[in-house]
Amino acid sequence: MHDNIRSANFSIPQPRRMGAVNWRGMWGLYLKEVRRFWKVFVQTVAAPVITSLMFLLVMVFAYGRADTIVSGYPFEDFLVPGLIIMTMIQNAFANTSSSILVAKVQGNIVDVLMPPLSPSELTIAWIMGGVTRGIAVGIVSATVMAIIAHIHIHDVGLIVFHALAGCILMSWVGIMAAVWAEKFDHMAAVTNFIVTPLTFLSGTFYTIDKLPTWAQTLAHYNPFFYNIDGFRHGFLGTGPDEPLTGILVLTGLNVVGVIATYLMVRSGYRLKA
Repeated sequence: MHDNIRSANFSIPQPRRMGAVNWRGMWGLYLKEVRRFWKVFVQTVAAPVITSLMFLLVMVFAYGRADTIVSGYPFEDFLVPGLIIMTMIQNAFANTSSSILVAKVQGNIVDVLMPPLSPSELTIAWIMGGVTRGIAVGIVSATVMAIIAHIHIHDVGLIVFHALAGCILMSWVGIMAAVWAEKFDHMAAVTNFIVTPLTFLSGTFYTIDKLPTWAQTLAHYNPFFYNIDGFRHGFLGTGPDEPLTGILVLTGLNVVGVIATYLMVRSGYRLKA
C-alpha cells in the first residue's frame, strides 16, 4: 500500500509565492474598490455631478452673474474648473473613507486584512480606488458643464497634475479619517467641520485677491487653495500664485501624508483591535 502511495507521486501543495510585491492581490483590492462605487453609479458619480451642476446654475443664473467677468473670463468659465476639482477631491475622500469605515462598522474589515497584502499594498490600492472615483467624477462633470460653459485648456500638464495630486491628497486623508473613526458620527464631523469648510474657503467661487489681506494670508495655509488655484490655472492660465508653489506644496504634502497613512495602517490602529 505504501508503495502505491509512493508511485502515485503526490505533491504537497505549496503556498503561492508573491514576490516582493503582491501585484495580483493589490490589483484585486483596487478592482474591488472600483466595482464597489461603480455598482451604485447613480449615487457615487451621477449625484455629485448633478450637485456641482446645481452650484453652477445657481451661481451664474439665479444670482444674475451671467454677464460678470472674472480674471478676463465670463464668470461661468471661471467657476467651472473650481467646481470640477472640488467635486473630484470630495469624492476621492468619500470613496476611501466610506469603504473602510463601512467595513469596520459591519465587521468585515477582516476580509481585507486577512489576505497576504502588506500595509503598503493596502494603502496604495485604497488610494488608487479613491483617485479613480475622483477622476471619473471629474470627467463626467466636465462633460456635463461644457453644455453651459466653455471649457478652456491652457496647460494639460497642470490639469493632470493637480487632478491626480488633489485626489491622492484626499484619498489618504479619507483613509486616515476612516481608520480613526469608530462610527459614522465621527466621519460626519470630519466631513462637516474640516473637509467641506476648507474646500469652500479655497477660492472655488471667487479669487482670493478680492479678500482682505488677513484672509489672503489664511488662504495660503489651506492646501485646497493650491489645488484649486493650480487646477484653474491649467484651464485659464490665470491665478494669484505661481503654479510651481502649489506643485511643491502638494507634492510635499502627499509624500508626507502617504508615508503617515502607511505607518497608521501598519500599526493596526483601530483596524485590528
